[in-house]
Amino acid sequence: MSERNTETVMVTGGLGFLGSHLCDQLIAAGRDVLCVDNQFTGTKQNVRHLLGSDRFEFLRHDVTCPLYVEVGQIYNLACPASPIHYQRDPVQTTKTSVHGAINLLGLAKRLRARILQASTSEVYGDPEVHPQLESYWGRVNPIGVRSCYDEGKRCAETLFFDYFRQHGLDIKVVRIFNTYGPRMRPDDGRVVSSFIVQALKNEDITVFGDGQQTRSFCYVDDLVAGLIRMMQTEAGFTGPVNLGDPTEITVLELAETILRLTRSRSRVVMKPLPADDPRQRQPDITLARSSLDWEPRTSLEEGLHRTVAYFRKLLYA
Repeated sequence: MSERNTETVMVTGGLGFLGSHLCDQLIAAGRDVLCVDNQFTGTKQNVRHLLGSDRFEFLRHDVTCPLYVEVGQIYNLACPASPIHYQRDPVQTTKTSVHGAINLLGLAKRLRARILQASTSEVYGDPEVHPQLESYWGRVNPIGVRSCYDEGKRCAETLFFDYFRQHGLDIKVVRIFNTYGPRMRPDDGRVVSSFIVQALKNEDITVFGDGQQTRSFCYVDDLVAGLIRMMQTEAGFTGPVNLGDPTEITVLELAETILRLTRSRSRVVMKPLPADDPRQRQPDITLARSSLDWEPRTSLEEGLHRTVAYFRKLLYA
């Protein structure tokens, strides 16, 4: 690692969609980055452009096992985040959230390092409060097919706040809402990537349920900027803080927008709604605006244009 910056930043899950963009922005800001990933869903292709930098180092490691490194800050993004991937091995998904949090919190305690947990809007489950405030405790099925992710992230938050209360650890917790952009995997099953790939291939666009369920989509560059701003807040401000775009759109409206942008011949086909799929998802970002001076800057139309261009190149280059 370069000696020009004495405080190395560790990003777990750094080969993933979000993690790789975070590595980009940190290095652009002059930070040294240690990227840690077990390559379960992340890929080196996402950071190939960084491998020659003396500010970047990659370590293949599973956070469910203890890790012994010397760093000044830790961003914990390690966990598969799409239902297809986290349901492939649900026990390992829970272990990644829970054992991973324990190991990284222990490391942060030894190093007296600041640590940020990338939590999720899934902690709110299928919400009874709309939009979702950080003070809302959520409505989560603890034994459903999505519970490995939802409850794993909820338990990780519990661990973070217990380390804060019991050991005085310098923690930051953010709850990430739907995020999209380049480097999403085409097979991740998320609605934006699935719709774009289907549209570009002129295949049927599969909308689950009646398509009236709502989501809020934040472009990846905006989301990562929010993570960095949260890490830079004063000690004692722990969060949790919602990060996402408060603009609400139905899944059917998203499909129609992507059909228009891709000029696709695809048709929309309705399929049964998966178990525990939330009907509404929209962040209240009042706290992020006031405490981080942060809000999304990229419109959905602009972000989708960039994402469509990425997938078009990926599929047909």
